[in-house]
Amino acid sequence: MSPAARLRGLKPDWLNNPKVWRTEVLAGLVVALALIPEAISFSIIAGVDPAVGLFASFTMAVVISIVGGRRAMISAATGAIALVIAPLNREHGLGHLVAAVILAGVFQVALGALGVAKLMRFIPRSVMVGFVNALAILIFMAQVPEMTDVPWPVYPLIIGGLALMVFFPKVTTVIPAPLVSIVILTVITVGAAIAVPTVGDKGALPSSLPVPGLPDVPFTTDTLTTIAPYAFAMALVGLMESLMTAKLVDDITDTHSNKTRESVGQGIANIVTGLFGGMGGCAMIGQTMINVKVSGARTRMSTFLAGAFLMVLCIVFGPIVSDIPMAALVAVMIMVSFATFDWHSIAPKTLKQMPAGEIAVMVITVACVVATHNLAVGVVVGSITAMVIFAKRVAHLAEVTAVLDPDGSTVVYRVTGELFFASSNDLVGQFDYAGDPKQVVIDLSAAHIWDASSVAALDAIETKYAQRGKSVEIIGLNDPSAHLHGQLSGELAASH
Repeated sequence: MSPAARLRGLKPDWLNNPKVWRTEVLAGLVVALALIPEAISFSIIAGVDPAVGLFASFTMAVVISIVGGRRAMISAATGAIALVIAPLNREHGLGHLVAAVILAGVFQVALGALGVAKLMRFIPRSVMVGFVNALAILIFMAQVPEMTDVPWPVYPLIIGGLALMVFFPKVTTVIPAPLVSIVILTVITVGAAIAVPTVGDKGALPSSLPVPGLPDVPFTTDTLTTIAPYAFAMALVGLMESLMTAKLVDDITDTHSNKTRESVGQGIANIVTGLFGGMGGCAMIGQTMINVKVSGARTRMSTFLAGAFLMVLCIVFGPIVSDIPMAALVAVMIMVSFATFDWHSIAPKTLKQMPAGEIAVMVITVACVVATHNLAVGVVVGSITAMVIFAKRVAHLAEVTAVLDPDGSTVVYRVTGELFFASSNDLVGQFDYAGDPKQVVIDLSAAHIWDASSVAALDAIETKYAQRGKSVEIIGLNDPSAHLHGQLSGELAASH
């Protein structure tokens, strides 16, 4: 085999496919154009120069394209991270913010190595649906300021942009409709000299590449104690958003991704971003939806090019990019919002069939995210609510039925269901301690003991019968239950 043929064999199949190349390149360009105003907006939220947010988006996208676990997912500067670190920048300055970004990256690498990604299995589907719907609402809400107190031509431009994105794919899908929309609206506003808000109005674009260096802070214990809480909060929020986004892309593309690698990759990307003076970031759901759902990208190339194009657009084509009307990008994000929302989840037919608890979890998740503008808060509250509802539901499935022997000398209590802290609390009250005969049998062959609370409840039952001179025999324990009962029985007296 020739060296060239061997090299072709090592390359992924998509590298030899011109159609995939075109899709990935154009998707990266669309994402880069949409990233610019968002990165500038998030810089304003964090209280830093626009270049800080743009540099962060560049380094995050480029690094995560290499070290991340989820192909085609976009990571960049985000609003959630900006909200977490804004107080630190306000009180201590940019040096402390950059140091916190590097430390957050270290935390993320450590959490990833410890297997924090495995916690994703505990996030129920109703929380995931709530997360997606809340995200769509937040994406739309973020566009509202761009549609208030603006010149009237903004509105027909937005409508025209939406119309182009709806109808242009019916003509051809070779070029992404959002890119066509952005180009046409820019040509119209520049050619007709229509005075509307532009990307340039958001802030000045950088004119040179970022330079690596250490943060300008004293390397002391005081600095560490100051930045550590912000860094840890940033690490958790960033990981949660990134892992939820990765799971969403898994579902959309019907593929699997390595969540542990994604967690570690996010940490590496933030460390690099901090060393280049960026504000840090995580996965961006809106830009990822543009890349994956709207533009059809599926590989790391689109993620890499989004970051690379971002810097090229800022440094080489800054004056042209500055003339892009915000209306064009607002139209793109409204389309993303519409495509992201799970409309099936709120259809009357779906709501009729869905258990009330599932609907409540979805609504609570959406409400928390929209109220706090923090996706992590919604996911945590939604997951806790789902667990409480589940525990309550399972607790009611534990039942006790009594059968008295014909001779009246023995009573057999048959316990069915899952015995854990929520169900075992009611267990003690379901026995007739005074009226039962001398011999009591508790049959647990249809039950399972899950925790110390259940063992303590069984101990309490035996004690109550013993006080009345009656003996208790527990039968039917499966192996895990017998092991737990044997290990803890008699050791929990202090708990009751």
